[in-house]
Amino acid sequence: MFQALGSRLQDVFGSLRREVRLTPETVERTLREIRLALLEADVNFKVVKAFIDRVRDRATERAVLDSLTPSQQVVAIVRDELLQLFGESRAGLSAAADRPQVVLLVGLQGSGKTTTTAKLGRWLSGQGRHPLLVSTDVRRPAAIEQLAVLARDAGLRIHEGDSGDPVRRAAAAVSEARQLGFDVLLVDTAGRLHLDEEMMREIVAIRDAVKPSDLLFVADAMTGQDAVRSAGEFNHRLGVTGVVLTKLDGDARGGAALSVVSVVGVPVTFAATGERMEDLEPFRPDRLVSRLLGMGDVLSLVERAEQAIAQDDAASMATRIRSNGLTLDDLKQQMRAVGRMGPLNQVLGMIPGLGSRIPEGEVDASVMTRMVAIIDSMTAQERRTPAVMNGSRRRRVARGSGTTVQDVNRLLRQFAEMRKMLKTVGGRSRRKGKRRRMALPTMQ
Repeated sequence: MFQALGSRLQDVFGSLRREVRLTPETVERTLREIRLALLEADVNFKVVKAFIDRVRDRATERAVLDSLTPSQQVVAIVRDELLQLFGESRAGLSAAADRPQVVLLVGLQGSGKTTTTAKLGRWLSGQGRHPLLVSTDVRRPAAIEQLAVLARDAGLRIHEGDSGDPVRRAAAAVSEARQLGFDVLLVDTAGRLHLDEEMMREIVAIRDAVKPSDLLFVADAMTGQDAVRSAGEFNHRLGVTGVVLTKLDGDARGGAALSVVSVVGVPVTFAATGERMEDLEPFRPDRLVSRLLGMGDVLSLVERAEQAIAQDDAASMATRIRSNGLTLDDLKQQMRAVGRMGPLNQVLGMIPGLGSRIPEGEVDASVMTRMVAIIDSMTAQERRTPAVMNGSRRRRVARGSGTTVQDVNRLLRQFAEMRKMLKTVGGRSRRKGKRRRMALPTMQ
């Protein structure tokens, strides 16, 4: 979603760094480009005006203009002010002492409340919590069944009461959670295509009955400023404690994320970055801003890698790399681990300096799928010892995987180059370790 805005900002700062000397005129020209980039990204115009004024006040100070690295200081100022747009961040849920901790999810129809409820339950399970889910949407056909299916796929428990009254269903779920020892209750509510008084009265009644510690407004980021206006109305009527932005992996311009805190006055607490159940994460504005400015997001990359790759597998892989025993099975295992980390363009965008160099639309995730298909079409011997792959074997593998002989040749060549590189790295590591052992004094 933020790729266009990030590329535009990075181009602006790239031209700024080429300036020999920073002048007030240069700053104004830079601010004009930043203003256009933010407005084109659908950021609220009042937010843009206040943002530009704050950056101008700080960037035109004499200490900045006369410094040895003025362009870097301007980038730092823009980064600080972008973070200010998000206010005091509060990723995740509040630290409530009540058990069960009740979380009420509200929003318009189609914003992704039901899916977000299941994703949030899965995220809480990964944090060692024990959530119970309940749907109070008794009007939309199959809404309760939809949550039940999602919960079952995520290995979560759902309240299965038969009451047709939303308030009674929510109250019964609180009692069940308390009796069975669940420490979190996630309440999915009904939505409408637009705001109406009947929906608001129903949600207010549910809120008063369950007394939630967190009241999260689920906003579809694809709707832009409409999501911001809806969040403002819900906050005015209900007292929203946080916003969950869904569909951040879409192709919308992303202005809602940069506007909602300033306009509505509540923090973004979670962000949904994909369709998979694991594609929900606490919203951390410092990491988003780093990605926007081309600084990458190494912390998020490491967290995704830790979730996707088991520690025992990583240790075993490291041992095989050092001994030059890497096989095509190992390569397949690593490609599948990368696939579990999320869409390839997201993963590459977290690497500092790399995301902005990849043209939009040129990250082809199907390449890894073809490579896995080629490896799966080989025999166990061929995967262990690629050197046995002669012409007839390569033709057989190409037919079996639905690819071409050129694709098979390319994979084998890349794997050979990778093994050669890892052998060199592993050899250096062993020599350094040997020199360190030789340097240690002998114990008498």
